[in-house]
Amino acid sequence: MLSEVELKRLRWICTHRAQLEMDVLLGNFLDKHFSNLSPEQATAFAELAELQDIELWPLVTGKRECKNPVQAQVISMLRKVRPE
Repeated sequence: MLSEVELKRLRWICTHRAQLEMDVLLGNFLDKHFSNLSPEQATAFAELAELQDIELWPLVTGKRECKNPVQAQVISMLRKVRPE
């Protein structure tokens, strides 16, 4: 489980992206689904959030395959998030 400081940092990373679509996607996922992730999935999400948009967007859109199986699970979940 993340400390309060780590969670605040993750929230900032998720909502201050270069691409507005990624702000919305990662921010919504963090708010609505992060607390339900397993510890491994939470770590994978944090690792994905650290990627630059140019690296992450192709994974989310399916233009590039994710080799890490836990990250692939999280990406699959991200694909199901609908903007509000």
